[in-house]
Amino acid sequence: MEGEVLVLNSDYEPLNVCNMRRAVVLVYMGKAEVLHEGGKPIRHSGATMLSPSVVKLRHRVRRPLPELKLSRRSIFARDNYTCQYCGQSARELTIDHVVPKRLGGSLEWDNLVASCKRCNSKKGDKTLQQSGMILLKLPKRPRYVPYISLTKYVSGSKNETWRMYLPSFDEK
Repeated sequence: MEGEVLVLNSDYEPLNVCNMRRAVVLVYMGKAEVLHEGGKPIRHSGATMLSPSVVKLRHRVRRPLPELKLSRRSIFARDNYTCQYCGQSARELTIDHVVPKRLGGSLEWDNLVASCKRCNSKKGDKTLQQSGMILLKLPKRPRYVPYISLTKYVSGSKNETWRMYLPSFDEK
């Protein structure tokens, strides 16, 4: 049983992404119901069912609103794993300070961007004007804070079935 399943609260709010085994147990125990199936058959206790893609809990789970932490992974997820200078999706990204630290640049959402190694080397320890480079979009703190991790949220938003349950957050 491989794969990930989107778990929704009873009010259809995204709560978590769990593995297939956990989702099947939630459904089997009567704690959740399947909203969308993934299509792969799963055998359990003599019966066969299709693998769940989205499940909804039968009872509401209260959770405090999570705090969105500034980290390398969250910067990469916010920037969709794309260099903010050349637009290339690269495997090995770095974090670049828009305003260099030596000029008072801070470790804040609006001063950090994902950058490929080539662009980061080209910009170096210079400002955007000095390097002659421009950003594809201005960096800012995401408005929407998902209960699921930002990385899982970004990858989950590429799943067509999940997309209808994941609230969008505008970059505007």
